Amino acid sequence: MPPKVKFQKEEIVQAALEIARKKGIDAVTAREVAGALGVSPRPIFTWYDTMDQLRHDVFELAKAEYRAYIERGLAEPVPFLGVWQQYLRFAKAQPELYRLLFLTRPGSGADGAMDALQDSQALARESVMRIYHMDAHTADCYIRNLWLVSFSFATLIVTGNCPYTEEEIFAIGAEFSVSICKAYKEIPGLPEGTFDKDAVFKELVKK
Repeated sequence: MPPKVKFQKEEIVQAALEIARKKGIDAVTAREVAGALGVSPRPIFTWYDTMDQLRHDVFELAKAEYRAYIERGLAEPVPFLGVWQQYLRFAKAQPELYRLLFLTRPGSGADGAMDALQDSQALARESVMRIYHMDAHTADCYIRNLWLVSFSFATLIVTGNCPYTEEEIFAIGAEFSVSICKAYKEIPGLPEGTFDKDAVFKELVKK
């Protein structure tokens, strides 16, 4: 009679997620997970053929945790602003999971940063169009530019190099938001890249 499996698959994945949360995904090894569960590695391979399969499930749990942050942002009165703030809070609260989701090499099996940008555009496009009175293309450009700002801040946060408080980060983000929105409203052809850059700068430096 085969030995009884002590741990269910969900318990193994949860233990692996906690290791990834504290030490990073590279620390998710059979020995580390078994040690966290207080068993030999054998039960892990009852459920998984390889550790890459387990790491994939850890990635999916990390993604679900990130989505919970984003859903809280979408529930805010200004959904795009809420998403922007929750994205940064996730980076601060879960730096190793942020690394796993967004600071990965192309082809590593994770979605990566540019997929996150596309997801952000899909989630926030409607609210930006409605609240800021933009068409879809302009809204996507606006989200892209603000997302690049937030990605820069998040990278500083997870690498331990961010000298700014949350309040300062949000204030800087507001500057970018107002500046980009105003520019898109007042400079014809800017979102499409057809504006006359030289003429615009010539007028600006006169002021």
